[in-house]
Amino acid sequence: MILLARESRGLTQQTLADRIKTNKAQLSRMENGEIVLSEDMLFAMAEATSYPAHFFFQKGEVIPVNLAYRKRQNVPAKIIAPIEAQVNIMRMHAELLLNMLNIPAPMLPVYEVNEQQTPATIAALVRNAWKIEEPVINNLTELLEQNRLLINVFDFGTERVDSKSILTNSRQPVIFLNSTMLGDRQRFSLAYELGHLIMHTFLPVAHNRDIHHEANEFAAEFLMPANEIRKDFEKGISLPLLGELKRKWKVSMISLLYRADDLGLLTPNQKRYLIQQFNQLRIRRREPPELDVPVEKPGLVNQLIRQCMEKLNLHISGMAQLLSIQESEYLELYENNHTKAL
Repeated sequence: MILLARESRGLTQQTLADRIKTNKAQLSRMENGEIVLSEDMLFAMAEATSYPAHFFFQKGEVIPVNLAYRKRQNVPAKIIAPIEAQVNIMRMHAELLLNMLNIPAPMLPVYEVNEQQTPATIAALVRNAWKIEEPVINNLTELLEQNRLLINVFDFGTERVDSKSILTNSRQPVIFLNSTMLGDRQRFSLAYELGHLIMHTFLPVAHNRDIHHEANEFAAEFLMPANEIRKDFEKGISLPLLGELKRKWKVSMISLLYRADDLGLLTPNQKRYLIQQFNQLRIRRREPPELDVPVEKPGLVNQLIRQCMEKLNLHISGMAQLLSIQESEYLELYENNHTKAL
């Protein structure tokens, strides 16, 4: 728990050691469980990391994160470590809530990728299993929560990582989203993590598989079914059309461009020309604000919290204490980024 507290706050061992007036070697021994903290050191640790003292008495098991992040390439470990630590702390919160309410993990559909069953084929199978009849998924967050996936949102402290997923000890999938994302990127990240959960999390995966590409392929088909979106590209592809289709499909213009390319609807020259237009208009990284897709807010975790508060007759301060975090952090993690109910 000392390690999780330190890494979740983005602190090096040296920085935390200085704050609690010890040395790096001693702190390392504390993190490895070789030293029992005195009461004074415990309260110094709590103050230095902004966690209540009882935070450190939780079972400090760290579960590995899922196989891949949706992130940009070459993100250094010092950026990843605080995200992984926060994910594990919030995973512990989810486990506490689920255990308190006696809620079992959902049975997700699981499919193996092979020559006959591609990620795109699997996306179509999931749409069919979940009875998704309309081509456009109007609210992806709501759909996943209806199928009992937990979604949490917090500020990752970087724009270079979008999302990740993890299983609790009871094998409950939890998806984590970076709160700084725009709506279109959020939706694609959700579909990407769903692909990982369905194709990679519960099955053995060969080391030479490109699971990042597979998750992207799944997400593209899940959000933009080939049979339907081809119709929208029949009269050619232009920037104005991509903007119009962004409003319809609720994905980014650049995702639509890549989707058209993957479906063989663009020549190399056409693709190159369109990307040049993106660059010339400086909309490659930030598309026109007037086309922004609304951010979807999850509600299921908040709903579980409300049920737990009612069951135990707790107010916000009591709930924060139960989760072993400060009240201000509880509000930031579970009130500001979530809806009140589904």
